[in-house]
Amino acid sequence: MNGGGLGEPLARLEGREKVTGTARYAVDHPVDGCCYAWPVPATIAKGEITSIDCAAALAEPGVLAVLTHENAPRLGEVDDATLLVLQSPRVAHRGQYVALAVADSLEAARAGAGAVRVDYRAEPHDVVLRADHPGMYKPDKVNGLYATDRERGDFDAAYADSAVCVDEVYRTPALHNHPMEPHATTAVWAGDRLRVYESTQGADWVRETLAALFALPEEQVTVSCEHVGGGFGSKGTPRPQVVLAVMAARHTGRPVKLAVPRPQMAAVTGHRAATEQRVRIGADAEGRISALAHEVYTYSSTLREFVEQAAVPARIMYASPHSRTTHRVTRLDVPSPSWMRAPGECSGMFALEAAMDELAVACRIDPVELRLRNDTDTEPDSGHPFSSRGLAACLRDGARRFGWAGRDPRPGVRSEGRWLTGTGMAASCYPAQVAPSQAEAVAEASGRFRVRTNATDIGTGARTVLTQIAAEALGVPSQLVDIEIGCSDLPPAPVAGGSSGTASWGWAVHKAAQALAKELAELGGPLPETGLSVRADTAQDVADRSQRYARHAFGAQFAEVAVDMDTGETRLRRLLGVFAVGRVLNPRTARSQLVGGMIMGGSMALLEHSTMDPRFGDHAERDLASYHLAVCADVPEVSAYWIDEPDEQLNPMGSKGIGEIGIVGTAAAVTSAVWHATGVRVRDLPVRPELLLPGLGEWQVPNG
Repeated sequence: MNGGGLGEPLARLEGREKVTGTARYAVDHPVDGCCYAWPVPATIAKGEITSIDCAAALAEPGVLAVLTHENAPRLGEVDDATLLVLQSPRVAHRGQYVALAVADSLEAARAGAGAVRVDYRAEPHDVVLRADHPGMYKPDKVNGLYATDRERGDFDAAYADSAVCVDEVYRTPALHNHPMEPHATTAVWAGDRLRVYESTQGADWVRETLAALFALPEEQVTVSCEHVGGGFGSKGTPRPQVVLAVMAARHTGRPVKLAVPRPQMAAVTGHRAATEQRVRIGADAEGRISALAHEVYTYSSTLREFVEQAAVPARIMYASPHSRTTHRVTRLDVPSPSWMRAPGECSGMFALEAAMDELAVACRIDPVELRLRNDTDTEPDSGHPFSSRGLAACLRDGARRFGWAGRDPRPGVRSEGRWLTGTGMAASCYPAQVAPSQAEAVAEASGRFRVRTNATDIGTGARTVLTQIAAEALGVPSQLVDIEIGCSDLPPAPVAGGSSGTASWGWAVHKAAQALAKELAELGGPLPETGLSVRADTAQDVADRSQRYARHAFGAQFAEVAVDMDTGETRLRRLLGVFAVGRVLNPRTARSQLVGGMIMGGSMALLEHSTMDPRFGDHAERDLASYHLAVCADVPEVSAYWIDEPDEQLNPMGSKGIGEIGIVGTAAAVTSAVWHATGVRVRDLPVRPELLLPGLGEWQVPNG
């Protein structure tokens, strides 16, 4: 079959709509009688509201209402306390919403919010993470429902007996998701029915949450998210703005639009929590690991518990007969951490892979060879065989493509004028997950086909790939297939997260399309005027999937950097990654995802950080001028490749998720390259001049 089938680089179906500006995002939908809302954030880090004066705000021209904890609708109970906005005078963190101004125009709403006067009784706050924090405790589970602690063998004895030991602490700062489209909502009530246009990674989750909060049957709530301007995990769960918009629409009796102002996003839309991680590795003189420990310390908010599973990759990556992995968390007076691209794995693999580079140096073994020597056919903790594990192939192919052979392992011996240059590498892994999903495939009397499922395309090209999956299963060109996604009225589908979206939705689409093709073959006559429809549900298929296999994607990333020996400025010259991600369904969209992930990883290594101001209890970087993200000049050359590795243990397409594997490992590759260039080992991200300059102080231009 041809015409945009699987494996072909079909261009995104919505591309023209996006570049011409006709794609409608959450607050782009025209609604009659619309008004606008602007939130009021708390200016203390902990305490209680003692009074709110809304008189000046209500006197502003165009202001319709001001909602506070004194007059806002009462909400039902949900698991996430961050959504229980305007329900109490208590303030749990700076930036928490304490009021909402609603007006005829956006400008009037902003003016109204600025005129609200709030008095507080401030209480002492605690916002600083440290490993010896007295509030550290062992959570019951960590993100993904992984076991908090795991131990195999006798780590202490094996580590003590090791010929070569690494024992270092690595730190990652708080990081914030900054999608181009801010978190935004348009809420419309029609009697007792609610329609919400929402910027979300999962419309079904938003519908379920709103139904619980506003005491509605789920069938009376419709959530639409046809186009989403990025999320990176931050839109994986409902956020306070959707609750406020629905509240305001009910209170005023008019549709309400609310887009979170960029400076407020850091406090209300989630972030990657800072971590402190101790990694200990014991090995023999040949670099074969006998003992591996990864101990993670992090924080959550006082509103809810969220714990990054940063030590879990150490249970997967390398053969180690003796292992210890632990997670500890403390509650601080900070905004609630949440999902950010490759949560857990991204932070944890930085520490693990940086430690592996240090082990390679200590053993005087090439970093690629060290990883090959510790490769394994079975998952160390579970003992299960991998459904596929292309790590070794990625390492070898990446080294070949990058030109790794003949690399001088000595640090600080290459220069170009005042620039010291170096190369580094790291490995990566990410779970290959799948969740139950439903889809409907329809053959229309016109000769066209329609596929319907509540998948969400957050910029990944999901609608395009799902169309290709359906076309292949039906045996028709993709031009004959129309796709409907992004609405809770469609067959239910899981959230776009955990690199599981296409693998999950695609299975349901494939199943429905195959069943429809079979019914069409058996029909033996013309289609009825109403067409023919088949619905599929993969819940039982997913439940029946063999549990004997460990399922993961793997990769290897290589980096080259240049460091100015006078200023400590670091420039990323090139990144190259090779990945084992099952069957690649669309090379064009896959490459985009992998390259984007590596760019985000390079940004994490050299630029991104959110600084907690302990006096004010606030993250200091609250806009895109102060929170530095990689731009084109920061990433001059990024290349992504993959090996041929269909994995039919996961789903009928043989595909794995690709949205997050690209970011995992990249930061460690960059910091290893920085060490190779300068001889300075940076263990606290991001790499900043002040961390490098002390080690560069005596530098002279080397010969060669």
